[in-house]
Order: sequence, then C-alpha cells, then structure tokens
Amino acid sequence: MIGGELVRIGDKLINRQKISYSLDRILELRSKGLSQQQVAVQLGVDRTFVSRLETLGEVRKGRSVALIGFPVANKDELAQVAVAEALEFVLLMNNEERWAFVRDRSGLALLTEVMDIIAEVRRQDAVILIGSDQRNKLGRALLDSEVFAIDIGPSPITEDKTVDPEQLRAVVRRLRGTDVVS
Repeated sequence: MIGGELVRIGDKLINRQKISYSLDRILELRSKGLSQQQVAVQLGVDRTFVSRLETLGEVRKGRSVALIGFPVANKDELAQVAVAEALEFVLLMNNEERWAFVRDRSGLALLTEVMDIIAEVRRQDAVILIGSDQRNKLGRALLDSEVFAIDIGPSPITEDKTVDPEQLRAVVRRLRGTDVVS
C-alpha cells in the first residue's frame, strides 16, 4: 500500500477514493429508480458489475415494513426485534410517551409531525399496528399499505400493555414472506 488512498497491485495503481465515489454514485442512481443498465451506461461499467455490487451489499429481500405501536410496556424489547428484522420505520411509545407527544407540541407542530409520520408509513409496503381496536381500525383506513394489526385491548387503553416479541417477529416474517415452515 502506497498511502491511505492509493494501493499498488502489480503494475496497477488503484485509487480507493475513486472506487468509493463510484460505488456511492451507483447506489445513488439505483435508489433514484434508474435501471442497472441505465446506471452501467451512465458510469461506463458492465451491467453485471452493478448487479454484483447490489448482491454483495444486500441485507435482505422482501417488502418494506413499518411498525407503529402504543402504549406498549416492553417497547425496548420490541425495538430490538425491529432492529434485528431491519424494519424501515419504527415508532413505539409507552403510555407516558404518547401523552407527552401530544402535550408537548403546539397544534400546528403536532399536525405537521403526525402528517410526516403518516407520509413515511404510507411509503412502506406493509405496516404493523400495535394498539387499541379503534386505533388499529383508524390506521387501516388511513393507510394504502397492507396492514396487520395486533390489538392490545378495547379503546381507550389507559395503561401500557405487553406484546409478545416473538409474535411480532412472526408477523414481520410472514409479511415479508420469509417465515420458514418446518
């Protein structure tokens, strides 16, 4: 290795920064919706190279999933499942946090934040709702996505409820089509 950015391989001098920039550019263009072929032509590489890069970095296949739940007593435990399953959006609150969420914002700020959350959740292919029967019914009406609801009681719920983390994991895997039946 010559320096931090340059590497000698035989008679070739390789620039790590150029590789990094090219990789970032490929991913940026693909995430904007360009096809592998379009990216390959634009950057002067083979389409198979773009495909192999994606395969190399792939974390998982399957639909994007959001999780919204309140009031949950074991939100940290559920959040660990969400991280392990690589959910794209997670909003979990206990009873105290959900009331603070409403109380600590002005009407306009609350409306803006709720609309931002709805917009982000609607971008997902599927949504898991954890809440009262009435909240889950409202969530189904607001969302275009496939919605799976975990009812934790009749509305209104005034105290935190515990949700089985393995039930959540099973729902995520079922929604993504990655559950394994033995």
